[in-house]
Amino acid sequence: MSDPYATLGVAPDATLDELTAARRRLAMQLHPDRGGDGGAMQVVNRAFDDAVQRLGAPAPSPAPARKARPSRSVDYDWPSFTVDVLPAEAFEALVVVSAWMGEVLVDDPPYVLETFLRDPSPCWCRLDLVPDAGATTVSLTVAGVDGEPAPDPEDVRDVFVANLNRLGDDLP
Repeated sequence: MSDPYATLGVAPDATLDELTAARRRLAMQLHPDRGGDGGAMQVVNRAFDDAVQRLGAPAPSPAPARKARPSRSVDYDWPSFTVDVLPAEAFEALVVVSAWMGEVLVDDPPYVLETFLRDPSPCWCRLDLVPDAGATTVSLTVAGVDGEPAPDPEDVRDVFVANLNRLGDDLP
């Protein structure tokens, strides 16, 4: 892959906020929902993922057994889970659940939600919502905070799913 920072149009020492802003700016131009090119958007997404990974994740090592995972400051879970509603409704439910689990930091309806979570452990979490044949696929990116490793994204996913189910049980 080419230089992810050049692709995003940021300096190599860009912060997570700068990387996110650059991705958002490019998505406004390139996302297929806005008349752009899906292939170009995939390049931007890969560059963003690569640049975020470089913010502090250690070099990849051979995949250990699940319980012996190395500590990482950024981790991903794609695709994480599917919600059987359209993105706008899924987004609203995820905003409610995110408020239960922590604090909503960025909400860009209906496709991007960034949160600070207290549960299952303190972390930053980005949820990307993608329309999927009448449903919504939600992918997670998690990052540790204050120098702590990222929690296992599968644990974060499981807490989101449990709370979404709880929210569904509370509806009339």
